[in-house]
Amino acid sequence: MHGPGDLYTERMSVEIRHLRCLVALAETGSFTDAAIELGVSQASISRNLASLEDALGVRLVDRTTRSLQLSPAGERTLIHARRLLLVLDGLERDARSEKAVVRLGYAWSALGKHTVEFQRRWATAHPDTELQLIRTNAATAGLAEGVADLAILRREPDPEAFDMTRIGFEKRYCAMASDDPLVSRRSVTLAQVADGTVALDLRTGSTNIELWPADGRPQSTVSIGNIDDWLTVISSGQARGITAEATMHQYRRPGLTYRLVRDAPALPVYAAWPKSRPSGETGAIVKLLTELYS
Repeated sequence: MHGPGDLYTERMSVEIRHLRCLVALAETGSFTDAAIELGVSQASISRNLASLEDALGVRLVDRTTRSLQLSPAGERTLIHARRLLLVLDGLERDARSEKAVVRLGYAWSALGKHTVEFQRRWATAHPDTELQLIRTNAATAGLAEGVADLAILRREPDPEAFDMTRIGFEKRYCAMASDDPLVSRRSVTLAQVADGTVALDLRTGSTNIELWPADGRPQSTVSIGNIDDWLTVISSGQARGITAEATMHQYRRPGLTYRLVRDAPALPVYAAWPKSRPSGETGAIVKLLTELYS
């Protein structure tokens, strides 16, 4: 039988290096690349993963001779690991900063073409308050997880938990592989996009099946879990995707082309914050964002 002290020791057996190891494995896809990413040996990666699996009592990674894949438990643990590492990294930055810090979260793209101008204007007008842009792969871009003070969202959050204001609108663009037949067109329609497989992130993305009329929806869709997977699936020619204008400005890569979707409705952009802990800088941030989008 364990006493309270023993139970506490067991709960504390998960260490930061274990979590960083899991995230690196998920993002690189191999023990070798994860070791390079973290600057440690491959044996160290194996030991850290084994320690984490022992501490949690579950297998997190399924290994074969050719591939590495997270188990269902590993996928769930990865979400928590990323969240905890964001909190810890934010804690370290805040502790070392001599300025007040406001964290602005986003899930896919921040402000697109307005991002740099927003940062410059803020730094000039508020030199004593540091503004940090934090990408968090969560539906509320870090608000619910406590890693963001405000967030840029492209769909409405729960009105019971969050306040929000619409700061503007963005056009919608189709992302496609550079050898897609639609590349020859200057703009495309929803029906043309639906002729192929469409990649959807229903948890954090701004596009869902309801964007199309009931009689014109894509016959084939593929579910993805984050912006990185979305970009990879599309640039490899496996699917097309529809996204906010900001994504087009923020994510350029070889093999990927964007085209305006001319018959899609404009996408509203919101600034949101928790009702329980509004930032003292909310008014100033919303004012500047609205000016940039006007």
